[in-house]
Amino acid sequence: MREYLLTLCITAAVTYLLTGPVRKFAIVAGAMPEIRARDVHREPTPRLGGIAMFFGLCAGLLVADHLANLSTVFENSNEPRALLSGAALIWLIGVLDDKFEIDALIKLGGQMIAAGVMVMQGLTILWLPIPGVGSVALTQWQGTLLTVALVVITINAVNFVDGLDGLAAGMVCIAAAAFFLYAYRVWVSYGIEAAAPATLFSAILMGMCLGFLPHNMHPARIFMGDSGSMLIGLVLAAGAISITGQVDPDALKLFAGSEKAAVHQTVPVYIPLLLPLTIIAIPAADLVLAIVRRTWRGQSPFAADRGHLHHRLLEIGHSHSRAVLIMYFWSALIAFGALAYSVNSASMWIVLGVVFLSAIGLVLLLLPRFTPRAPRWAQAFVPPRYRRGVAVAEPAAATPQTVTDATEEPRAPVAAGVSRVNGATALGARSRFLERRKAGSSR
Repeated sequence: MREYLLTLCITAAVTYLLTGPVRKFAIVAGAMPEIRARDVHREPTPRLGGIAMFFGLCAGLLVADHLANLSTVFENSNEPRALLSGAALIWLIGVLDDKFEIDALIKLGGQMIAAGVMVMQGLTILWLPIPGVGSVALTQWQGTLLTVALVVITINAVNFVDGLDGLAAGMVCIAAAAFFLYAYRVWVSYGIEAAAPATLFSAILMGMCLGFLPHNMHPARIFMGDSGSMLIGLVLAAGAISITGQVDPDALKLFAGSEKAAVHQTVPVYIPLLLPLTIIAIPAADLVLAIVRRTWRGQSPFAADRGHLHHRLLEIGHSHSRAVLIMYFWSALIAFGALAYSVNSASMWIVLGVVFLSAIGLVLLLLPRFTPRAPRWAQAFVPPRYRRGVAVAEPAAATPQTVTDATEEPRAPVAAGVSRVNGATALGARSRFLERRKAGSSR
């Protein structure tokens, strides 16, 4: 565990330290597009944060290769090299997209090629654990197609959910934490060496996300872009493929009594990882809803819009930070709920705990629909809008300035320049609030 923590810390430190220089490089390189209609942020923000995350991945793999216990992962398996090859390819495609906005079909083809590169080097699904049946061996073509499909689904699920500051990095970090605990348990408790690569991938993925999050929390100073979202999606998919299709339930039946019992014991995490429905349940649901919504409207499934789950939370009335925290909560509840159920599926307390937390999540989700009033004894400790008898201040009636502000045309997007760059330090001051034009002033 100490070596995993060291690898995680080195990955996080490298990612964190490189994100600042990468941000300045992105501004100079012009990887800072104008604000689009579907964007939530108000000021142009540089992309290319995936560059720092990729070098954090390389640093984590390099450090792990020189540690006494983790070096055996590189000696006994070719999966770390397969991951690095696929990650380098998908990262390069993402960098080009962040700078030049390449076509969606080209990106899809690049994702499939990156998955094929990993398959060629041995990172593929060899068999599936089926409940009530046991392990079912797959042919080479079946394993390849399933692996490519899982990689493409996971990459696009993470890419689709990357719409708010810190959302994608935080949700993937939560998923990686739950996945790390499960893979570490399979490796250490059962002594199955085939689970070691997935454990390493999860630790490195957590480091990449944790190192990038301080720069990406609202208000974000830099976005990870497709170079980062597709990269962390591929790493998450690689860990799922490694432990799902490489760990044989035959090795677990020594602890569970039979192969069917071993498969049943691992169903709460194995099968959802294949689909995937728990570790990235929220991004996968967002992906499916986006495809259905756009296809129903006669649009391309890759056409961007403002109908994602995080956009709907903002429309309900949640603030930016609260919407992100709600998405974190549901991701953690699903991922760690499945993890707890895989450890002890016979415990009713786990089910009751998940149900109770789900009820709390629904209350938080619907919180903007009503304004609770605090009792009189607690009014001194809550904001004025929650106090009884205190009316929320209404906008001033039709002053010349408010009329002008209400009837004017939407402001043009702020062009990417040397001033008013979100989070700028070296190139200009940060503008946190919208400027109010005086009545009768000209553009």
